[in-house]
Amino acid sequence: MIISTFAQMVEQAQKGGPVRAAVAAAAHKEVLQASVQAHQMGVAEVTLVGDERLIYQISEENGLNLAGITVLNEPEPKRAVFDVVSLAAQARADVIVKGNIKTDELLSAALRREGGIRERRLLSHVGIFEIPRMDRLIYISDSGVVVRPDIYQKVEIIQNAVDVAHCFGLERPKVAILSATEDVDPSLPVSIESLALSRMARDGWVEGAVVDGPMSLDVAISPHSARVKNVSGPVAGRADILIVPDVVSGNIMAKSIQYFGQGRMAGLVVGARVPILISSRADTAETRFLSLAMAAIIVQHQRRHSS
Repeated sequence: MIISTFAQMVEQAQKGGPVRAAVAAAAHKEVLQASVQAHQMGVAEVTLVGDERLIYQISEENGLNLAGITVLNEPEPKRAVFDVVSLAAQARADVIVKGNIKTDELLSAALRREGGIRERRLLSHVGIFEIPRMDRLIYISDSGVVVRPDIYQKVEIIQNAVDVAHCFGLERPKVAILSATEDVDPSLPVSIESLALSRMARDGWVEGAVVDGPMSLDVAISPHSARVKNVSGPVAGRADILIVPDVVSGNIMAKSIQYFGQGRMAGLVVGARVPILISSRADTAETRFLSLAMAAIIVQHQRRHSS
């Protein structure tokens, strides 16, 4: 089954049974709201690590019922981060979640050589967007981790996004490598790199996807624009995954979808031993909950294919 809406994503996450989520520095209203919702809906078994007094105070002030949720008292945020990463390193957590801390603090702990959860893969952020009037979910990468990826890192970014799309039922997702235009222009180095990446993908550097580029955003997602601009191929107008040039353009695109286009987002970091949720401080409880459901889909898929 191809998951094409967030409602389907949540339903599948519930059917697959709860995953174990550990939250670092959990004394944060939206984090607690998302955690309680995930617990109550059977998406996650949640462990909250942080200042116990503040966690219960915030929960009481906002009418949140923490019954059935484990709370581990660690008032020092940096120690809470290490505790959560340790749970994942010991295979006692399937997902780790950023609470009231900075993203770099969580990722640094995850990547440390002793006691971390780093793998040989590059860490990259994959966002999934449900956009009004779109008939499918759109995947965007990387909008949160690798600031200025080189061509080899972009190959890994593409593969990470493709692997996530596989978890959502897309056997051969269509990947568009974005530029300002479909033309290869020496004055636009990203267009030359995009062409190289598409050829590398065809030569086997990326598995399980159809990759094309360079491609402008309108041509990538609009069949009408692809026809008008006379751009053909299996990706044009029907892209599932959009690979952005750098983290700045990806971040702007992600926030434009949410704030201008009224789209909804789920997102997380892949490439480590477990998914890592690094939601923005401004993200709503809904975005955080949807990201937990996204993580559950990935973990459940990995379980099925490792048994």
